Amino acid sequence: QVQLVESGGGLVQAGDSLRLSCAASGRTFSRYAMGWFRQAPGKERTFVAGITSSGDSTYYADSVKGRFTISRDNAKNTMYLQMNSLKPEDTAVYYCAARVGPVVFGRNLYNYWGQGTQVTVSS
Repeated sequence: QVQLVESGGGLVQAGDSLRLSCAASGRTFSRYAMGWFRQAPGKERTFVAGITSSGDSTYYADSVKGRFTISRDNAKNTMYLQMNSLKPEDTAVYYCAARVGPVVFGRNLYNYWGQGTQVTVSS
């Protein structure tokens, strides 16, 4: 099992950048595929980006492709989401998630979740 803690959210203007971090506890971080999800007010939680356990492959929702970059540092037990060219539509609570095995896109298939960090982008 792992515990996940997100950080790095905040209030920014459209066009600005933020970097989110997800710190994981334990010694088995490298076994987990990781993902970022987000949930806007009144909306369901949706997939944003994913990364394989080794970091060899990444996946992105169409809405963030080319603007967001997911990465991980297994030696530091940390995953990141670099968010550039932020838009008001990116406003949401962002959640870090982990699962054993391959990256998947359904939120119900991730076993471990952080509590979320708020990202607000003003127009």
